[in-house]
Amino acid sequence: MIDLYFWPTPNGWKVSIALEEMELPYKTHLINIGKGDQFDPEFLKIAPNNRMPAVVDPDGPDGAPVSVFESGAILMYLARKTKRFYGKTERDQIAVEEWLMWQMGGVGPMAGQAHHFLKYAPQLDPPQDLPYAKDRYRAEVARLYGVLDRRLADNEYVAGDFYSIADMSIWGWASLWEGQQHNIDDTPHFARWLETVGARPGVQAGRALYADLRGDHRDKQSQGVLFKR
Repeated sequence: MIDLYFWPTPNGWKVSIALEEMELPYKTHLINIGKGDQFDPEFLKIAPNNRMPAVVDPDGPDGAPVSVFESGAILMYLARKTKRFYGKTERDQIAVEEWLMWQMGGVGPMAGQAHHFLKYAPQLDPPQDLPYAKDRYRAEVARLYGVLDRRLADNEYVAGDFYSIADMSIWGWASLWEGQQHNIDDTPHFARWLETVGARPGVQAGRALYADLRGDHRDKQSQGVLFKR
């Protein structure tokens, strides 16, 4: 039974979706990022960067327990463990890793900044309504989704003709395209892929995990924890 340290965010969804898709049994431990659970000393032993998700697998390499932090590293670990969703050939795996790293270095950080400056910063006390930042991150997200759209024009999934952990890593952030003020009409292949991946039962189950706890972080306590540390 894998222990999943989780809160319902796009980064958390990557791993909850993977666990559902890979049919791995898991127990969820909630890390309420609005209340600062990510700074708890016991959690920091597992995730020293004070970010969820993280996992602990009691049946790790050589049968010994292992903890893994950083969502991309977790996806790669789980794919190797199950030998699923990583492609069948070395070339497949190169493509999976390329697009997984593209998400980790591009879509995740840029979409996160877009959400922050478009949605949260204007509601801070005092308000931080910054046109330059809003325009910058909105435009960069649109550029990245354009890259993805061109890739998906010739491929059913991001790494090729097979569904992989690269799709799992991208879908959560991409599914929030409206909050990033992206014009979906500009990226029809991206829209098709969003619908295809979103229809998978494993994706739906991972996305639904504790969905009722997902908040908008408009209260001062959450903003103080998330945005001022």
